[in-house]
Amino acid sequence: MLRRGPVLADLFASAMPITPTQPQLEALLAADLEGPIIMLNLLRFKDQADGIDAGVSGREAYRRYAEATAPFLERVGGRLLLAADAKTMVIGPEVLEWDMALMVEYPSREKFLEMASDPDYLAVHEHRSAALSDSRLIACQPPSGV
Repeated sequence: MLRRGPVLADLFASAMPITPTQPQLEALLAADLEGPIIMLNLLRFKDQADGIDAGVSGREAYRRYAEATAPFLERVGGRLLLAADAKTMVIGPEVLEWDMALMVEYPSREKFLEMASDPDYLAVHEHRSAALSDSRLIACQPPSGV
């Protein structure tokens, strides 16, 4: 169940482009998403992490986040489907905008929100904040009938 307490509100109050805004969270809650969802993550790492991971690269800080997140993901029945380094732009702007793409499957939107609002997970989330200069998180589902 989504916790709407101050811990989650603090996460959404961040000015960094790596956390959802309140309207984005409300759109996720209102979206027609029944059954499993796949969260597509597009990640741009900081050259040097800051905050909790000052002194290491953004990529290393993200590795710490991924390692610390694994038990939370497992607890809600989620799993990593794909982790891939971006290598070259084929279609789109000539400048490669993202360093990595991830696809993470959750049994449901509710399970994703359960993990995302867990106070212990939010503490681990500091590694993600320290690691990323920009990101996109897109809720996806396989198309029906394909």
